[in-house]
Order: sequence, then C-alpha cells, then structure tokens
Amino acid sequence: MPFRSRHLRYFVAVADAGQVTRAAQAMGVAQPALSQALGQLEDDLGLKLIERHGRGITLTAAGEAFLPSARAAVAAENDARATADELRRFTDGSIEFGFVGIPPALDRPELFRDFALEYPRVKIHFRELTFPSTSTASWIGSVDLAVCHLPPPDPEVWVRPLRREPRAVLMPADHPLARRAGLCAADIIDQTFVGFHPSVDAGWVGFWSLDDHRGGPARTSADQARNPFEILGAVSAGSGITTVPASVSAAVVEQLAAVATCLLDDAAPAEIVVLGRSSSGNPLADAFISYAAAREGARPPSGAASNGRVRGGA
Repeated sequence: MPFRSRHLRYFVAVADAGQVTRAAQAMGVAQPALSQALGQLEDDLGLKLIERHGRGITLTAAGEAFLPSARAAVAAENDARATADELRRFTDGSIEFGFVGIPPALDRPELFRDFALEYPRVKIHFRELTFPSTSTASWIGSVDLAVCHLPPPDPEVWVRPLRREPRAVLMPADHPLARRAGLCAADIIDQTFVGFHPSVDAGWVGFWSLDDHRGGPARTSADQARNPFEILGAVSAGSGITTVPASVSAAVVEQLAAVATCLLDDAAPAEIVVLGRSSSGNPLADAFISYAAAREGARPPSGAASNGRVRGGA
C-alpha cells in the first residue's frame, strides 16, 4: 500500500520537534491521530523510524536515512500546491498579500489606492500570517507577497529590503516603566516577556525577546502566542512585555488604552522587508513590486535580479 503524503508531514514534524506531543500541537492534530499515522507509515515502509523514550523520540538509523527524502517530498508537495494556488489567483486577477502586525494598506494607503487606479482589474486580498514556524518558503506558501520583519533565510525565497526602524517596548499601561521617556535593553532584559508558542522559529523569538542582549532566553509568561493579536492580548492582560517595530507600537497605543509603549534606544532595529517565493506562479505579484519600486523611485539593491528583487535571505 503506498503511504500517504500527510504521514510524511507528520514524520518530518516529529523529527524536527523531537516530541510527538509538540509536533501534534504544531500540526494542529490530536496526538493519538499523529501516533497512529506514524505507526501506519512504519508499517507501509516495513521500517522502524523512531524510538520513543521519556524525553521524546529518537530517530532510528533507518529514520535518519529516510528523513532527507521525506523532507524533500514534503517540500516538493508544498511547492506544487503553492504554485497551483498562485496560478489560480493569477487567473482570477488577484494577489494574496501576507503581513505580520499592521496591514500594509494601513501603513501605505496611498500606494495601494494608486495601484488600484492603475490596475483596476487586480484585486489585492490581505492575509495575516502567524509567526514563522516552518521554512520561510512554506510559511509564505499561501500568499504571493508578504511584508514583515526579516524572517529566517531561505534559498527558495527572494527578499527586498524596505526600511529599518527602531524597536519599541510594549507593556501594560500600569507597568512601572510605562512613564519612562526612553529605555535601554538593560532596563528590561530581566522583565517577564510574553511567551511564544514552541513552534515559532527560535531566531524570531530571540530577536523580539532581546536574547542577544541577555545572552540567553528571557523569562517568559505561560502564554504561547502564535500571532500579533495573541501578543497584544497577553500584554493587555499584564502577562508580560515584548518589543515591536516602532510603527506597530504607535498604531497599537492609539487604539488600546491598556497598553503603553516606549522607544528602545540601543536594540538592533527591525528590518522590514517584502518577500515572496522564487518560484512564484503569479505575475501580478511582480507587477505590484515593479509598480511600487517605480512609484517610490527605488533602485534595485546590489545583487538584485532583473526584476529588481534580491534573492536569498538578506
């Protein structure tokens, strides 16, 4: 009996997580169902792939040898699905625009208004992304373009820098530091930071939690945030603090009386970028990038491809 593609996904997720429970949470499936699928995969292959123990799982020698092929098969299926979706959107005359934090149309409304006038038959749909928890290519696989802080580098993804902006601290309005005119990293590294879900990329978590200033992980709340709204909910409830791009903090404080913000003087800035899959099947996304570059008088950065996009993680 041929094995099912989702069984390969589950196997890769378990191998990456090192635990069945953590992998089940990341995949959004029940642990018994995932365990049953792994057993079915092993039966179909006639191989023992994992060994369970008290701390989680360990791949067998066969599992280690099989993992690269399973990972390649999952990546190929993801790429095929994403390309098919992009081609369908091109046929429909639409662009899926992903974002983390503030929707791009709120940040630059005039750009999107003018693009709509220039290309009246193209419809842009905005989609909020969770925090990155898989490869960057898989993470943005459901959209044509995305705007966010620089995610983990991926050879299958092109990246174009937009701007650098300082970070600010988000904290409950009644926090002892809320009245300060300015803060340094040393003022907050011992505070409790809002906890991220275990599936979120460790580098992403560390950047926003100031691990580079502390030399290690922060003390975190019991929250397991996967997206900006869950972060805001935790901050508003007093669970902890976090850092965000300054533009995000300004927009949040205007709307939420329960949250205060303060610029962070000495932390590395947020690198705001636009990115997409190198194998994109939706030419309308290229049209938007070209229009935005011409509108802003931007020149392609050094190393850019002929369409003005920088390839590879910056």
